[in-house]
Amino acid sequence: MASVQDYKRRIRSVRNTRKITRAMELVAAAKLRRAQTRIEAMRPYADTMRELIAGVGRAAGSVRGLPLLEQRETTATTLIVPLSGDRGLAGAFNAQVMRRAFALDRRLADEGQNVRWLAVGKKGRSTLTFRRRTLDGTFVGFTDAPAYSNAQAIAHRAAELFVEGEVDRVVLVYNTFVSALTQTVTEQEILPISADILETDEEERRDDALRGDFIFEPEPEEILERLLPVYVETQIYRALLESSASEQGARMTAMRNASKNAGELIDGLTLEMNRARQAEITQEILEVVAGADALA
Repeated sequence: MASVQDYKRRIRSVRNTRKITRAMELVAAAKLRRAQTRIEAMRPYADTMRELIAGVGRAAGSVRGLPLLEQRETTATTLIVPLSGDRGLAGAFNAQVMRRAFALDRRLADEGQNVRWLAVGKKGRSTLTFRRRTLDGTFVGFTDAPAYSNAQAIAHRAAELFVEGEVDRVVLVYNTFVSALTQTVTEQEILPISADILETDEEERRDDALRGDFIFEPEPEEILERLLPVYVETQIYRALLESSASEQGARMTAMRNASKNAGELIDGLTLEMNRARQAEITQEILEVVAGADALA
């Protein structure tokens, strides 16, 4: 049985750990609030970008020849882009992204497709390197607070591989933020850009007729060609913000659970320490009584 001093050392160690987990929980909560604010500001921009592309697409006579809209007859190679974090201590945040990415890898392999990888986040890069996957690019060091320039770099590399014909499809795998307790793993195909964003319904065509004709300078096809890369960057930036908020929410929840578990462990160790102290006192009393009996 451990001594009272051993229990005291363990309790002191657990208390110090609980201080760290509480501090990390507060930091994650502050970062989560900022990430939520950025997502709320981003969503109207993304929706407006989609409407703008749809409007220009309606005015364009033809969208053929735009490389980012090219639908390949056969999909031989898929580029998977898992969005992970740069740090751990976030519960299952990184594990569930990589688990879904490898499940997609196996599914595509069963279909006879080749898979290539683009790593975002140090945890994802480490996992892919450990599993001996060849990487076509690595982007790390910004997952806590991603900037639009980070999304531009990722989009540029993915678009480069797609336009050059090295890959036929690009899929993002990331955590969508629902709440601090819930993050949903999402697979999103960003290339080729779906032609659905250019489709219009009867109401939109009627509104265009009421507004009349617009004169575009330069031509709508050229404007659309410039807008499509920005649309890809916007989608990736939105995914980065969703992933960042999910990471902070997962870390806050994990640290809160860790602090709670530390408190329960301290209570259990305190009870064991009191039992050990009582056992020592009882032993000392028995020794005193035994000594008195021996003298008598």
